[in-house]
Parts: sequence; structure tokens; C-alpha cells
Amino acid sequence: MKKRTIFGLLVSHGVVGAIGFAAGIYFLPILIAPPAPSETEVAAASQGARFTGEFRRDLEGSDGLHWGEGRVSIGENVISLVGKLAPGPDYKLYLSPEFVETEAAFSQLKDKMVQVGDVKTFKNFVLPVPATIDPSQYTTAVVWCETFGEFITAAKYR
Repeated sequence: MKKRTIFGLLVSHGVVGAIGFAAGIYFLPILIAPPAPSETEVAAASQGARFTGEFRRDLEGSDGLHWGEGRVSIGENVISLVGKLAPGPDYKLYLSPEFVETEAAFSQLKDKMVQVGDVKTFKNFVLPVPATIDPSQYTTAVVWCETFGEFITAAKYR
């Protein structure tokens, strides 16, 4: 085979491999996600909520691949969402003392935030609040992709 043909095959196979890898990163979290709680389950969990907020797609740090929308309810023992998040790996829910809407702002305040838990579903979620966390000491719920350091969404609840 000619060098040009070999080079062309290497490049084309490399491009296809890169596309497959990127698709795997995007679709794997969707494929392995547990079933999302129903709206009835979320409504029951949010009955004792002290605060509510809205995740919005139009935040400065959100984009076509990193977004959230819906109503988040914050109680003493549980935080729930009726809404959707863009699919992705390793999402964490944080509570922040200040509203943030960019990766830079998140990074600046991360040491003042508290991590509530892992967000494993992309439509609705219910997360228990650890006994060591008092949500009334914070003002904002933030969804963050830990693996890639990406801001997903935030909601000011107080």
C-alpha cells in the first residue's frame, strides 16, 4: 500500500474512533442511570420543603450540553427536582452560600460549599440531606459535573 493510503486510513479510523469515544462519554451515563423517581414520588418527597427554586437553561455557564430546568425543593431531610438535567457523568449537588452561574464562580466558592450527594438521574431526582447539613445556612443549589469540572445549573432558593 502507498504511504498516502495508509495515512488516509489512519486518519479516517482515528476520526471514527474519536467520534465513538465522545458518543460513549455522552451516552454511557444515560444507559447506566437508575430509573428516575416519578413525579408522584418527587411530590411526596417535597411535601416538607422549606424552600424552592428554579433551575434555568439560560444561565451564563449553561450551554447546549450543560443545562438544567425545573423546580427544586429544599427541605431539612431531602432535596428534590421535578425537571430535567442534560445527561452527563458524575453529577454532584452542592449547596452554596452565594448564587453562582459559571465555572469560575463555582471554583472560587467551592471551599465554602457543601456537597449533598450524587445526582444519578436526568429526569427528576430525590436526594437525602445528610444530618450534618443545614440547608438554611445556604442560598443556592448547584449541579456540577465533578469529572469534567463543568457547571451544569443552579437555583437560588433563598
